[in-house]
Amino acid sequence: MKIALMDSGIGLLPAATAVRRMRPDADLVLSSDPDGMPWGPRTPEDLTERALAVARAAAAHQPDALIVGCNTATVHALPALRAELEPRIPVIGTVPAIKPAAVGGGKVAIWATPATTGSPYQRGLIRDFADGAEVTEVPCPGLADAVEHDDAEAVRHAVDAAAALTPPDVRAVVLGCTHYELVAGLIRSALRRTDHPPVVLHGSAGAVAAQALRRIGAEPAPDAAPTGSLTVLLSGRPGPLPQAALGYAEGRDLAATAPAH
Repeated sequence: MKIALMDSGIGLLPAATAVRRMRPDADLVLSSDPDGMPWGPRTPEDLTERALAVARAAAAHQPDALIVGCNTATVHALPALRAELEPRIPVIGTVPAIKPAAVGGGKVAIWATPATTGSPYQRGLIRDFADGAEVTEVPCPGLADAVEHDDAEAVRHAVDAAAALTPPDVRAVVLGCTHYELVAGLIRSALRRTDHPPVVLHGSAGAVAAQALRRIGAEPAPDAAPTGSLTVLLSGRPGPLPQAALGYAEGRDLAATAPAH
């Protein structure tokens, strides 16, 4: 079994780790775009072209499925990716976990990039899946970029700024950018309120990994032999995991279980 994941940078690490946890025997192909990142400021047309190039590099390795480990790329490029690759390679997009976060109502916040916050796409998800929950959209300028470069000081500054915009009585926070899952512990600490229950964070990695397995008719097998390999593609070129990836537990775990080749 071979699962490919794509993103502009290291935002694919949480989903890759989730796949590795569910299927230690799966070969992973991580395809990113250091030559073209960040994708967020690009026009939808330009972003789609970059995403297609990254997807084609991954597809050349003949994976059983391709996970788009990026919310922005899912919004703008998913139709083009599916038109080119399916049905030969199932393509799984990443959608913010609004629906599970809203179960039971109450107050929910969505942390997302400034471009996504307030966008018709996110407003549509809230309308369709918030299920009556009271939702606050929280822009997080600079957070994804700080995570991408493993800039601890910038990450703390961006997290603290977003926490200050988050109502103190929210019950759940949706992490609307895959990069944010890499600093979930720091986000959880910043949102801790002594007079309120701990906030529950909702990422997408586990659900996306499970959906990829479903699409190819595979079952989770966390006790399988850890024989899965790791292939890293950097704007189409084979290479090592980026140094910034090793600043996070997810990157170190992937490197330890299957050194990149």
